Amino acid sequence: MYGIAARLSVMMFLQFFIWGCWFVTLGTFLAANFQATGAQTGLAFSTQSWGAIIAPFIIGLIADRYFNAERIFAVLHLLGAALMYLMFRSENFEQFYPWVLAYMIAYMPTLALVNSISFRQLTDPSRQFSLVRVWGTVGWIVAGLMISLVFHWDAKEAVAQGALRNTFATCAVVSLLLAAFSLTLPATPPTADRQGGFSLRAALGLDALALLKDRNFRLFFVSSVLICIPLAFYYQNASPFLTEIGTENATGKLTIGQMSEVAFMLLLPVFLLRFGIKKTLLSGMLAWAVRYALFAWGGTDNVSWMLIAGIALHGICYDFFFVSGQIYTDSKAGTHYRSAAQGMITLATYGVGMLIGFSVAGAVSDKFNANGVHDWFQIWIWPAGFAAVIMLLFALLFRNEAITYEKPKP
Repeated sequence: MYGIAARLSVMMFLQFFIWGCWFVTLGTFLAANFQATGAQTGLAFSTQSWGAIIAPFIIGLIADRYFNAERIFAVLHLLGAALMYLMFRSENFEQFYPWVLAYMIAYMPTLALVNSISFRQLTDPSRQFSLVRVWGTVGWIVAGLMISLVFHWDAKEAVAQGALRNTFATCAVVSLLLAAFSLTLPATPPTADRQGGFSLRAALGLDALALLKDRNFRLFFVSSVLICIPLAFYYQNASPFLTEIGTENATGKLTIGQMSEVAFMLLLPVFLLRFGIKKTLLSGMLAWAVRYALFAWGGTDNVSWMLIAGIALHGICYDFFFVSGQIYTDSKAGTHYRSAAQGMITLATYGVGMLIGFSVAGAVSDKFNANGVHDWFQIWIWPAGFAAVIMLLFALLFRNEAITYEKPKP
């Protein structure tokens, strides 16, 4: 019988292998197989946001109140396997879209469940969780390397022949495997009081709206929503961009971003302690502007070092803004609003912010698309400029402060 941490690590690996196996190449698949427009591609990617918005209802109404977390987790991945198969069989965008929307509504709640299961089963989550969670990033990396280096599904000729369709079949099989495996995990019963009424306000994290009275947090909150607009450009366009300009093993190269994420996650506590929250957040914003500028100029002549550098900046982009932002939110919320605050910031960013971002990214991609050939310089320079403006305003208006935590009452 192997240990709890090892079993949770396998769960994390499979959970993020599934997401990384199809989501990264989705834009390339849609363009090659369905001749999707930028608006349609944005619509498909925005299903992630709808899933994030609907997830609290599933967690608050069902998972937290009536069923063990590992069982609802299994059911959702079993449903996900069926929906992945339907996505695999789709012959046009009109058939594909309802299935990908249903899939993301089923998948996004599992992101909360996988954390909930882990936190409940680990004896010391503050020390153990990161060692478990890192296997999720490894799973994402392995998925990308498998697509590029093992099966070569993202090679230009293979993409033209529809090989990326195999990513959905692969995810269907792995989803079945994860559904079965999750039933071997230790029981994680619901914790909510069934007798108490369900509070939509609490489920959506709206109890933490009181934090917006704080000027600094209000600026951070608005900046978090706005920075998701350039973030959406990366998720939606990175794979089609690299594939169209002829980059070999594009999906494998994109995993450099996740490798970077692991490295900078280890540096984040040191950076926060040495430079404070304002400079850390600004570093993340600056990295977004720089990476898109590298893509804009590097893509013009397919300058490899500029493209690789832009991908490698993902660790700073994500960890120094979003992860440090979660830490900042946690410190501002205190013990009373801690869970609600995290729910509110997640709904605002991955829900509302990304929903707007994917719509904008789709419109910009269509604007600079001439007969199937994109003007990638223009497509990347727009989010670069937008991120730079947000960074400058944040630098001028946000007042630096120390991150402090309330001491628990004895």
